[in-house]
Amino acid sequence: MKTAQSGNAEEMLQDFILVKKACSGNTEAFKTLVTLYGTKVRSLGKSFFRNVHDTEDFVQDVFIKAYTNLHSFRFEARFSTWLMRIAYNTAVNAVNRREEYAPLFENTEISDTDYGPEERCLRESVRQAVRSAVKELPYRFSICLDLYFFYGFPYNEISIITGWPVNTVKSHIFRAKKLLKPKLEAVIGP
Repeated sequence: MKTAQSGNAEEMLQDFILVKKACSGNTEAFKTLVTLYGTKVRSLGKSFFRNVHDTEDFVQDVFIKAYTNLHSFRFEARFSTWLMRIAYNTAVNAVNRREEYAPLFENTEISDTDYGPEERCLRESVRQAVRSAVKELPYRFSICLDLYFFYGFPYNEISIITGWPVNTVKSHIFRAKKLLKPKLEAVIGP
């Protein structure tokens, strides 16, 4: 009769052998680990993602990370525990990245009461062009641009808000402006 403890010991021994072989370049050993734990990773992925394609991308990403970092596995816990930690962190990061950033300025209304109907229409089309162009920017660029131009935060405060170094913030704003310029010139004119 097999006890839970002996089952864990057998699992740990099997994982130890497979990980050692995989670290030595044996791809078949890693394939065996994927076969053994793929269902667990996929199940976790299904709880985070809404469709099969995203879940499969997630599973592949987890196993790529595991393979890349296999040398750092220290056998202090079961391999499945280590792998599921990678899976969980990958899922949380993916979900956080996927949340589309809605620029803060979209909720900021600028009063157009001082302008006539033609001027208001022109200003609204410019505003829509800017919103559309900013939405196409990578998240890191749009958040910096938004905080700098629409909320007036200086570089050092944007650095504190985002956790990025000041020079990175400056670079993101510079690149965002560089990307926006041709898009806006096409709509608004030089």
